[in-house]
Amino acid sequence: MGESGTRSFVRLMLAGAVDVDIDKFGRVLIPDYLKEYAGLKKEVVIAGLYNRLEIWDSENWKKYKEEAEKNTDEIAEQLGKLGIY
Repeated sequence: MGESGTRSFVRLMLAGAVDVDIDKFGRVLIPDYLKEYAGLKKEVVIAGLYNRLEIWDSENWKKYKEEAEKNTDEIAEQLGKLGIY
């Protein structure tokens, strides 16, 4: 993936980001369109990513994590291109 591919990847990842409010009970209210997009069901995983949080359906997170663990060298290379690793 070239530099433009890296930019495209980052743009795609951040395009769905949204600021949310916390209600008076301390809950984060996720917009319905994002719950549907993420396939959120009953159990979720909250993953920290720098100064952001990602909310994943627990089954989708498990699959993603297993796949990512197979590609750690490629992921490290992409992080290096972003100046992160």
